[in-house]
Amino acid sequence: MGRVLIGVMGPGGGASAGDVAAAYELGRLVALEGWALLTGGRAEGVMEAASRGAKEAGGLTVGLLPGEDASQASEFVEVAIATGLGQARNNLNVLSSRVVVACGMGAGTAAEVSLALKARKPVVLLGAGREAEAFFKSLGGDRVSVAPDAASAVREVRRLLGS
Repeated sequence: MGRVLIGVMGPGGGASAGDVAAAYELGRLVALEGWALLTGGRAEGVMEAASRGAKEAGGLTVGLLPGEDASQASEFVEVAIATGLGQARNNLNVLSSRVVVACGMGAGTAAEVSLALKARKPVVLLGAGREAEAFFKSLGGDRVSVAPDAASAVREVRRLLGS
């Protein structure tokens, strides 16, 4: 089946400093586990930070971009895939991921979490906020886990993968 692809989704331009710091550490830890990182690929927010963390730790970084060319790709994305799908590429992000980790929360991230749950993918929420946690747990039940920090999120991904 090849390398395990872990999706890290989160706010772009609206990401908080806490989201960015958590995403960097999450990307770094994903790479250290030997998993490949999948993000929305752009050079902003959670996408940029997770890709930078993974790349600096020697990991493989993949970005599924909304546009028709790779010009918006983060410099830390090794494999940039231009989809030309706009926001519809969110579905590709979650379907391609074995586990989706939502780092922070915004409208786009909420859409990705919803798509993941609809596809019966496991989701780990990191820094999503109590209301979002309660809402997504009500939709996804035991397919939704909550982690207080990046290290806990990676431990939960490891558990979900059975490794």
